[in-house]
This record gives sequence, structure tokens and C-alpha cells, in this order.
Amino acid sequence: MSTAPAVTPQGSSTETNRWVVLVLVCLAQFMVVLDATIVNVALPSIQHDLDFSAGNLAWIINSYTLLFGGFLLLGGRAADLFGRKRVFLAGVILFSFASALCALATSQGMLIAFRGLQGLGAALVSPAALSIIMTTFADGAERTKALAAWGAIAASGSAFGLLLGGVLTESLSWEWIFLVNVPIGIAAFVASLRLIPESKGDGATGFDLFGAIFVTGGVVAIVYAIVRAESDGWGSTTTLGFGALGVALLIAFVLVERVHKHPLVRLGIFKTRSLSTANGVMVLAMAGMFAMFFFATIYVQEVLGYSPIKSGLAFLPFTVGIIGGSVAAQQLIPRIGVKAQILIGLVMAAVGLLLMTRITPEGGYVTELLPAVIVLAIGMGMLFVPLTLLATTNVNEHDAGLASGLFNTSQQVGGALGLAILSTFATSRADDRIADGVQASQALVDGYHLAFLIGAIFMAIGAVAITLLIRRADTATINAQEAGAVAMAH
Repeated sequence: MSTAPAVTPQGSSTETNRWVVLVLVCLAQFMVVLDATIVNVALPSIQHDLDFSAGNLAWIINSYTLLFGGFLLLGGRAADLFGRKRVFLAGVILFSFASALCALATSQGMLIAFRGLQGLGAALVSPAALSIIMTTFADGAERTKALAAWGAIAASGSAFGLLLGGVLTESLSWEWIFLVNVPIGIAAFVASLRLIPESKGDGATGFDLFGAIFVTGGVVAIVYAIVRAESDGWGSTTTLGFGALGVALLIAFVLVERVHKHPLVRLGIFKTRSLSTANGVMVLAMAGMFAMFFFATIYVQEVLGYSPIKSGLAFLPFTVGIIGGSVAAQQLIPRIGVKAQILIGLVMAAVGLLLMTRITPEGGYVTELLPAVIVLAIGMGMLFVPLTLLATTNVNEHDAGLASGLFNTSQQVGGALGLAILSTFATSRADDRIADGVQASQALVDGYHLAFLIGAIFMAIGAVAITLLIRRADTATINAQEAGAVAMAH
């Protein structure tokens, strides 16, 4: 287990500098996570201005999440190899530049391509930022506090993106949801250049570009097959062809990693049971959460008739709940342990999604949507911190970037796959209901109900996996550190 050295940039105290570093990397991460959802409330405006078809509209989100998730592993390894600060700064520059290009886009193809470029920048920022945290803060109470802040930022950024997107779209135009990143990115770059120290992974060598291409292509092909299944059918040539291509590329990725001198993913890292289980559970959790944002945002605008700003305000309690859940997790982990904390978070998230199945076309926000949003938010807030600890603590320092990349990949790929799978089921259910003569608004809501139910099942599967796979030895180090920190405080 590694112990992070004190960070002492010139001219500042050790204590101050650690937390300044945290603020800077969290600012960049907030910008990255924000963009995963900020476009949701602007989708109707973008569709009208750039003449998007209903089928292509989802690719404004998917192109970002797929490139983000697909290249996170490469970003994590690059951070270990070339320097975490250097890769972090490069990602901030690329993300900010791509944001400006998105605002200037005049066609469907341009916007989808530039969103993908944004995702590539995010794939450099996110794992480098998490690696900086893991190597800046020593194991124990300080790292838990830092990760609590990171978890709150990572989850609340998604909800705040809906609010900010609504305000900017309604008061200015959809282009501003991208332009707002430019000054934030410039400020983060200038401050980070001066205040964040450089670090590399010990013994990190080699660069596996083909591995990144294979794993990204495989994930994209599988998601595309799932998306096309809704319109073409699961047995169509297109669906089966792209599905087979995706599987073949992922097999090629594994084969390359087995023989490459410096693999993108050292496959032996998956022998760490805590890391493998935590990443699998994160895929399931993000699948449910991304789908909730997508469907609930469309629901409040298309079914309830909310304006973009009102839609954003409707999800503001999610941000509050996430922060509250993260703070509660930080307090509860030393008392009940990491495993129990993860289970509580997953159960609450599942209950929140089940409560979502109560929404109706008539829409009682306070009685139907709000309770579900609050329960789900608190559950996700309580889940992020212990799951991050579980995924990264039992990893050697020279694999910090890889572990961070894997965990962030799980979030983005889980979101993309979840959105593709659940939107396919929701659309199919809605179409069947309309064919049965059900009113369109009720049919849409019925489709959302199915999506939320499947999302709750994902959370339940995650809880079963944690219960069966995580043993006392997997959490012993974390629990001992947290208990020791509480004892010292008293």
C-alpha cells in the first residue's frame, strides 16, 4: 500500500497546498461531468436548429460518453507514463478547445464529432485528476475526505448540468452550454500549471494505442448495435453484425493485452477482487443513474411541459441529496465498514428508481417525482465514496492511473450502455402501448416505468455481487485506516 508524500509547491504550506490541489482537480472534473448532462435540457433546441432526427439526437450524448469511456484507460496509463499533471493539463486544453468547436457547429455531423473530441479531452482529465488525488492524499481519513468531495462533485455535476443547461438555453442559446466551459477551462489550466505538482507512476513504461482503439471500437459497436435494435430488431443483420464486430474487437483487445510488452491494461490487475467487483458494480449503478436523468428530463419537458429552467430546478434536490449522501458516507464508513456502506447506497438507489415507477402523465412533482429523486440521490451519494475506496485502495502506487482509468471507464461505459439498453426497452414498450390504443403520453410514461424498473434491478444485482464477492480481507485495510482515524480524533 502506498503512502502519498506531502505536496509542497513553492511558497505555500503543506496543508494548504493539498486542499488547493483538490479544489483544482475537482473544478476540472466538475466541468467534465457537467457536460455529460448539460445538453439534455437543450436537446429540443438543438434538434430544431440543426434538424436532428429523433434517432440521431441520442448520439449528441453517446458520442461524448463513448469516447470518454473508451479512452479513459489510455488516459490513465498516459498519466502514469508521461506525468499526471502534464496529461491533466493537456486534457483541460483539449476539452476547452472542443467545447468552443461544439458551440460553432452548424450541422449534425460537426456537433457529434466535436462532442466526441470533448469526450477525448475528458478521458485525459478525469483519470489524471483522480490519480493526483490518490497520490496527494495519504491513505486514511484525509483521502476519505478528498474522495467524498470528489464523489459529490462527480455525481452532483450531473444534476447541476441540468439546471445550468436550462438557464443558459432559455436565457441565451444552446451554444452557451458549450461556451461556458472555455473560461472555466482557461482558469483551471492557469491555476493548475502553477499549483499542481508533477508525479509519475514508478516503473510506468510503454504506450498501447492499439489497445485503446480496439476497446473503444468494441464498446462503440456494441452500443450502436443496441441502439439500432430498437428500430431494426434484435435479429436484424445490422444489429447482429455490429454486435459481432464489437465482440470481435473486445476479444482482439484482450489478445493484444496478453502479448503487448507494455499493455494498456495489465490484465493481472483484475485479480484484485475488490477492484474488479467495484468496477462491475459501478457499471450497473451508472447504467441506472444515467437512464434516470435522460428519461426524467424528457418526462418533465415533453409530458409535464416544463420550461428548460424549470426542468433544471426540478433536479436541483438531486445535487443536495448527493452532497448529503457523500457527507453521511464519510461519517458512516468508520462505524459500519465499507461493505455495509456500499450495500446501503445500492439499496437506497434501487428504492429511488422503484419510486420513479409511480410517475404519471398528470405529474404530481412533490408527491411523485421529488421523493424518488431525493432517495436516489442520497443513495448514490452514499455509494460513490466507499465504492471509489474499494476500487483504488488495494492497488500499487504505480498502477494508480490505471486503476483510476478503469473506475472512470466503468462510470462512462456503464452510463452509455445503460442508456442504450434502457432507451431501447422504453421505446419498444411505448410503441407497443401506442399500438394497443393507449394515449401517447401514457405510453411514454409506461416506457419510462420499464426503464426505471430495469435500473432498479441493476442496483439489486450490484448489491448481490457485493454481498457474495467482497470478503473481510478485501476491506480490512480501508476499515482499519478509517477506524484508526476516528480513534485518533477522539
